[in-house]
Amino acid sequence: MTTRRWHYLLFAASILALVSTPLWAGNYVIRLAITIAMFSALTLSWNFIGGFTGYPSFSTAAFFGLGSYAGALAQNAGVPMLLAWLLATAFVALFAAGLGAIILRLKGHYFAIGSIGVVEATRLVVASWGSFTGGGDGLNVAFMSGGPDAIARTFLAAMSAIMLAVFVVTVAVDRSRFGFGLRCIQQNEDAAGMVGVNTTAYKVAAYILSALFCGTVGAAYASWTGYIDPNESFSVLMTIKVPVMCLLGGAGTVFGPVVGAAAFILLEEFFWANFLDYNRAILGAVIVVLIFFLPGGLLNMPYRDIASRIAGRLLPRKAVA
Repeated sequence: MTTRRWHYLLFAASILALVSTPLWAGNYVIRLAITIAMFSALTLSWNFIGGFTGYPSFSTAAFFGLGSYAGALAQNAGVPMLLAWLLATAFVALFAAGLGAIILRLKGHYFAIGSIGVVEATRLVVASWGSFTGGGDGLNVAFMSGGPDAIARTFLAAMSAIMLAVFVVTVAVDRSRFGFGLRCIQQNEDAAGMVGVNTTAYKVAAYILSALFCGTVGAAYASWTGYIDPNESFSVLMTIKVPVMCLLGGAGTVFGPVVGAAAFILLEEFFWANFLDYNRAILGAVIVVLIFFLPGGLLNMPYRDIASRIAGRLLPRKAVA
């Protein structure tokens, strides 16, 4: 069985493990599973522009925040929840299409700085428009009917479905001519344009894909929590964590974003539970070390070489014994 098939089987097993957590775990583990599915979807989305295309985007929080507010406002206006999520997704996609045509004229660190500016600009607009968005006081969203257990199961299934949808799109992009064009842009954008790749259209399409599902996740998150505010929805910390997760797992790969998101969330929970006062400092140091020594991410570790070295050291000892 090829390595890729093993990866698909492990991914399917992880989906089953996440979805089945209500059957064998308590509220804490279920909430952790929802968080892993949510950030896996966000990281897979970022991978379109940051991994395949190589543009260091930091505008994830802007798309997430706009999706959460669009979905919340639609629900409060009487739109059914699922339809509100679709409207939020479409709104964020249109926003990304217009923004991408402008901001993608920038490259390198100029693009990175501009994308961070988008997060702050959207946060200020939402925070200032108090008559419509609630401003700094935040916005309440009507809770679903049913008890906490039913709500947890519903949003675990929703976040897992969104993650699966982004993964399917990622596989399709990876195997398509579009994905090949994005990788050409990552390697050498000028050369890609010379051989016939419409670099502008490809970059804008990748930027839209990187925003599309972030809007869906944001709308689902607003329905799940029942309350949103500008500082949390447009958090700069989120827009930094998502690229770090992708780099940790392996940017530009199909499975790397999922591996990186799960590893980051589990490490974050471990250090938060055991080193309350210094958890962020320790987590940051560990992530920096991992990325520095594993530039290709956890997915590209030479596992076979490591296993053969370990076996080479252990087998002679057994033979001598």
